[in-house]
Amino acid sequence: MIKAGIIGGSGYTGGELIRILLNHPKAVIDFIYSTTRAGKNVSSAHPDLLGVTGIRFTGEVNLNVDIVFLCLGHGNSTAFLNEHQFSASTKIIDLSNDFRLTADSIFNGDNFVYGLPELNKEAIKKAKYIANPGCFATAIQLALLPMAKAGALENSVHINAVTGSTGAGVGLSSTSHFSWRTNNISWYKPFTHQHLGEINESLHSLQSNAGDLFFLPSRGNFTRGIFATAYTNYGGSIEAAKSLYQDFYADAKFTQISDEEICLKQVANTNHCHIHLHKHNGVLLVTSAIDNLLKGASGQAVQNMNLMFGFEETEGLQLKAGIF
Repeated sequence: MIKAGIIGGSGYTGGELIRILLNHPKAVIDFIYSTTRAGKNVSSAHPDLLGVTGIRFTGEVNLNVDIVFLCLGHGNSTAFLNEHQFSASTKIIDLSNDFRLTADSIFNGDNFVYGLPELNKEAIKKAKYIANPGCFATAIQLALLPMAKAGALENSVHINAVTGSTGAGVGLSSTSHFSWRTNNISWYKPFTHQHLGEINESLHSLQSNAGDLFFLPSRGNFTRGIFATAYTNYGGSIEAAKSLYQDFYADAKFTQISDEEICLKQVANTNHCHIHLHKHNGVLLVTSAIDNLLKGASGQAVQNMNLMFGFEETEGLQLKAGIF
């Protein structure tokens, strides 16, 4: 059994990570660090864990755990690691955007490996530090990586992706307030979303001349999940496109290609990504769907942990969607 520490366990991603690790057969939670809830039961922040665990938040950090997960706000992970020197054997998975870009990936002489298993599985297995991908970035990359691998992103790609309210985090804001969010939809950060940097780095690592991305993120009136559509001009047949995707994801444990149209409920509460391809008048439409808190955050972090420690990749992540 490996010992895991969680830094910042009171948010949505922290709560999902706790839920997964409590049921993981090869990991045990050593501590859950919180500056605002130290001494309180975990269920005070995550009532779904009432009766499941008696673990309490702590203000103390064990610097000798086998692995630590950083579930902090963007920009805070670097500062935390500078203040807390973990042991040389401790592996780190950061769920913020502090180390995702190549220019930001070096820390203490070690490299943070970008933790998208479908792209970097072998590097993840050998890594000490992992930069967990963003949620939109995961959905969009999984939709486009096979095309980039084949050098087929010759034209611009237009992307629309809608996310649930949990994507905004547990803190209250005007756009996450129930009265505003329900029966409503809106876009934000058009063509400038922060996840574009990591998406472009991954695509260009496979196809240096990949076309421009025009990404329009939207807020949905549901709680969890990302439903993304991406379309671009494509000269090949739909059969050729499907072959590209099936070959690329032949060994992927959590990414499946569907012959039928997909919906968000298929993947909610799971670590899966479902992808569907459609072609019309020379335009290829790629649809992808993930759970933003699982495959887009905590589930993928545990998937990376499994790879780093040589566990079966799906260990602790056999989660079923609630389709009805």
